[in-house]
Parts: sequence; structure tokens; C-alpha cells
Amino acid sequence: MKINLKNIIWITMAVLALVLSSGGCEKKDGGSKQAGGGQEQFFPMLVYRTGPYAPSGIPVANGFRDYYDLVNKRDGGINGVKITWEECETEYNTKLGVECYERLKNKGDNGATLFNPFSTGITYQLIPKAAVDKIPIHSMGYGRTSAADGRVFEWVFNFPTTYWSQASAFVKYVGSQEGGMDKLKGKKIALVYHNSAYGKEPIATLEKLAEQHGYDLKQLAVDHPGQEQKSTWLQIRQYSPDWIFMWGWGVMNQVAIKEAAAIGFPMDRFIGVWWSGSESDVVPAGEGAKGYKAGAFHASGGEWPVLQDVLKHVYNGDMEKARANNWGEVLYNRAIVNGMYNVESVRTAQAKFGNRTVKGEEVRWGLENLNLTQERLKELGMDGFVQPVKITCADHESGGSVFIQQWDGSKWNPASEWISPISELVRPMIEADAASYAKENGITPRGC
Repeated sequence: MKINLKNIIWITMAVLALVLSSGGCEKKDGGSKQAGGGQEQFFPMLVYRTGPYAPSGIPVANGFRDYYDLVNKRDGGINGVKITWEECETEYNTKLGVECYERLKNKGDNGATLFNPFSTGITYQLIPKAAVDKIPIHSMGYGRTSAADGRVFEWVFNFPTTYWSQASAFVKYVGSQEGGMDKLKGKKIALVYHNSAYGKEPIATLEKLAEQHGYDLKQLAVDHPGQEQKSTWLQIRQYSPDWIFMWGWGVMNQVAIKEAAAIGFPMDRFIGVWWSGSESDVVPAGEGAKGYKAGAFHASGGEWPVLQDVLKHVYNGDMEKARANNWGEVLYNRAIVNGMYNVESVRTAQAKFGNRTVKGEEVRWGLENLNLTQERLKELGMDGFVQPVKITCADHESGGSVFIQQWDGSKWNPASEWISPISELVRPMIEADAASYAKENGITPRGC
């Protein structure tokens, strides 16, 4: 057989071009197309399986993937419409995140369903794009807190809670532990935060509450990625706070917990944001992490019916394989919750627009009319796993309650009841910030 060198070169070049055009995105089709119509609902996935934040990003990516896979395998899709998805690697880098958005926004039968940026920095950059492209953004428990005002941020949702709500709930929790909010006067609270838009989110709330309740607030920024914190913890040692709040992410969390243990700080007075309360944050610190606390808005563990369904339908009962993919861990479960919100928003939209592939502006309507009752959560295998939510035109947060969980050395356990935010402080702050944003950007708030 005669080999044509010229043809081989052309074929090689074509294959190389095809590989390069993928741009770091990995397509997951969730199975074959639906018979008799081939409709598909496309979910873009901005992930970070690589880089310094990979230990936190991998469980999240796996949770999203497994929930979409579960809905396809167990239910045949969303009312017969198969879910497809595609991963694009952001490395938790804002520039890469925006590039991934542009690459994926027009894919699928009707374009992207919605975007879950899973980064506050990326969320801030995508907010202006959402209304133009008519693709909603759901930044679940992160992003711009004032996006909770749906009158200004029509295309952005951040339910079931926000950073400002959590910050106020933290202060309420500390007040309860000290014997009352009046006992906060004179207490010293240190805020150790990621030096980014994300890490700075709670500062205004904590400062206002400090003015009201008389506690002293010391702010300590930790630069990306957070591996060097010696000077931070030297300052904490000198300050000798009564409580520490941490607004960290990725490797910063585990380093901070190790440093706190090294100086002998009482771990039951060290509370992390819900992004600082996963297995990857505490396990590396070993015994030193025992007693550490963190905020939460959903359960951990694998005993919940929805997790058992994932084990059965996605992993065919293979527990070892499931655990290797972070099944039951905090951040995996968080993505399960987020995936459920996404799917149920599509289902809500289908109830109005028909059981077909729905486009972004229809999904926006589904998000804004989402009403997940206790009964519906039970049907979804999430009774007790997460609280009910009801979204409205004006309120894109819904409720905002959190609870405190505590690490016992092997698992997370609830350490409080659900704590409602200080809404009389937080909501006016949200509305004021949203009004300022509207004025700066020439937005006329909707009448709701």
C-alpha cells in the first residue's frame, strides 16, 4: 500500500485544529438524543478542576455532572427533554471564566439554559452580559449580594441566601453564644478574608453591625492563593480575638485552620463562610481541625434519598467509586442542590411554555416563579436536605437563613438551628446598593 505523505500531513493538521478549537471544554451529552424530536436542554458548566482551587472545584463539578446524569437516567430528562452539558475550565480565573461564557452561550438547541459562574469575580463580569444575551445567571450563595433586588437585577438570582445575610446570621450566632446581642459590646472579632471581591463582600455588613452592637472588628486580608499566612496569624495572636470569622476559598482555608490550631486558638470560636466549610478544608489539618465551625444552607452526608438515587442510578451501587467522586461531601452536595434548582427552574418554565427545550428568557421566568415547597422537596428526595424557596420579582434571594455546622474529626454535624438573617439591616442595604447600580448603569427598576 502506497502512503501519501501529503495526505497524512493534511489529516494531521485537521485533527490538530479540531483539538485546539475545543479550547479546554469537555462535552458531556448525557446520553443519546431524545427519541422522536431530539430535544436537549443545554447546561454550560464553568469548572475548575485544575489550579490552586481544584480541591474545592472538583467536588462541585462532580456534583453538577452527577445530578444531570441522574435526571437523565432515572427520569428520562426533564419532562422528556434530555439534559446535555459541557465543562469549560476556568481555573477560578475571571478572564478565563468570561472566555468560557462567550464560548458556551450559544451552544445547545436554544443556547445556554443559564450560567452558574461559581466565582464571585466571574459573576460580577457576567452580570452586564446577562440582560443583553438574555441568559440568566444563578450565583447560588455568592456573587453580588444586591442582585437579590430583582427590580434592578432582572436576570440575576442568588437564592437561597447571600453573603450579607450570612454575615448577619454569624453575628446573631455569636450573640447567642455570648448570652445575648447586648453581650457583644467590647468583644473582639477578627475577619480573615480572601483579598478579592468575594472576600470583601461581608465587610460592610459586619462594620454596620459593629457600630450597632459595639464589638471591635479587625480585618485581615490574605492574598491569592492563600498559602502564606504567617504574618496574618502573628497579628491574630497579638490581637487575641474572642471570635474569628473566615471568608476563604481553596487552599487558604486549610492553611488558616492549620495556623489557628498551631497557635492554640479555640476551634469552636472559629467560624468559616459556607465556602470555608468542606472536607477539603478540615481533613488536611487532622486532629487540629476538631471543633471548627462553618456556615451552611444544606445538609452533608449521603443518607438522603437523592444521594441514594445517585448511588443507584449513576454509580450502579458502587460506593467506592461514588466516594472517589466526592459523593456526600459538602461541596458535592452543594452542587447537587444547585443542579436541582436549575432543573426545577426549567421544569417551572415548561409548565408555562410547554414540555420542550426552553430558552434563556423562558428559564428566567422559571427562576423568578420557582416555588419549591416542602412537599416538592420530599418528592425530589431532599426533605430536610435544604429549605423551601419561593422566588418573586422583587426578591431573588428568598429567606436567607443559614445554620452552623461543626467538624468532629470525621464528619460535619449541625451545631445550631436555622438562623434567620437580620433582614431589617440587610434588605435596606441591598436596595440601596441596587439603586446605586441602577443609577450608574441607566437602569429603570421594574415595578414589582
